[in-house]
Amino acid sequence: MRQILVVLVCLNLYGCLGMPEKVIPVKDFELDRYLGKWYEIARLDHSFERGLEKVTAEYSLREDGGVHVINRGFSISDNKWSEAIGKAYFVNSPTEGYLKVSFFGPFYGSYVIFELDVENYQYAFVSGPDLTYLWFLSRSPVVSKEIMDDFVEKSKALGFDTNKLIIVNHE
Repeated sequence: MRQILVVLVCLNLYGCLGMPEKVIPVKDFELDRYLGKWYEIARLDHSFERGLEKVTAEYSLREDGGVHVINRGFSISDNKWSEAIGKAYFVNSPTEGYLKVSFFGPFYGSYVIFELDVENYQYAFVSGPDLTYLWFLSRSPVVSKEIMDDFVEKSKALGFDTNKLIIVNHE
């Protein structure tokens, strides 16, 4: 029975490190350029972010070579800031936008950067392990209609349900 439990836990953890079938991580990724503060522009809904506005993510280098992650958002209903601190590590190569991130001990989930402003690192489209996890991040809380339309178009083509996108309020 114990062996079965270990196998099920391992399969569950492995499943969280996958990615949607059509999603391909960006190549020639440069972590140093990605570090810093990002604003969440849009997302698909999940309980851990439900009701949050003014959501940001801050990335900095850890001493062990990983990435220190701080996600913050303001809960209107609770009238207070919520913060989650985590860590991330590259799954394959540090030049591929495919990381595993953890906010809960040994449990990791996929963080797949599938589109990136490679010239200036001003926006990123990010997926999780399946089509229910999607984020649009930007260095600015406001983006152009063209970039937003590009995010929706590319995400929809990959199979994400863009009709369920939440546009994050930063006012």
